[in-house]
Amino acid sequence: MVQGVMITSQPKPWDVELRVTRDPLGEATEALVRALREADEARGAARLAVAGGSAAAAIRPTREDLGEVWRRVRLTWTDERCVPFEAQDSNRGSAHRDGSLMPGQPPALELPLYLSGEKPPEAVRRVSEALGRDFDAGLDVLLLGMGGDGHIASLFPLREPVDGLVAFVPDSPKPPAERITLTLKLLSTARTPILLATGEGKREALSRLLAGDATLPATHLRGLKIFTDQDVRH
Repeated sequence: MVQGVMITSQPKPWDVELRVTRDPLGEATEALVRALREADEARGAARLAVAGGSAAAAIRPTREDLGEVWRRVRLTWTDERCVPFEAQDSNRGSAHRDGSLMPGQPPALELPLYLSGEKPPEAVRRVSEALGRDFDAGLDVLLLGMGGDGHIASLFPLREPVDGLVAFVPDSPKPPAERITLTLKLLSTARTPILLATGEGKREALSRLLAGDATLPATHLRGLKIFTDQDVRH
């Protein structure tokens, strides 16, 4: 384990920073807060997309650190399972139930990718319109997790890229199979993309990512900042 080691993109074929640390969540949260403050100062309101799972644990401390800046944030999710808000598998539902998002401290706008009972094509149309209208078809800051297979959001390795800003995934290899996801086209607009990947199960995918494996969607995100507890330096 190495704490506080920064590896820049110079030996790599693409623009990436790696931070190996004993506290990847804490350091990723600090980077997230800095990036949101900078975007708020530049634009008057930061546009943020957040993953579910372990990455969502950064939402609460980010909200608490930002204070009034949080109330100007425009928030959406990187992907969502086509399940009711009340379901355990709902990223958005889980964030509300665990207190990461609280009614008394809401962001300026929260864009759900899926609403209970919606048909997936309806969700894609609604979200696409809202992204164009409320997010100017772009993001400032992106907080991602990554699966052991190297997927981000619901974008899986070795699959053809899709058009538009948001897409329906009918056949995720991990259940539930039906999902709504932001596309690589939209994720790539983020000036500050942050990836939080912890645990031994992420080591192989991280090594491939750092080597510039073009089959991994995250390889196509320029300026990617990776926070991990796995020493995958080469």
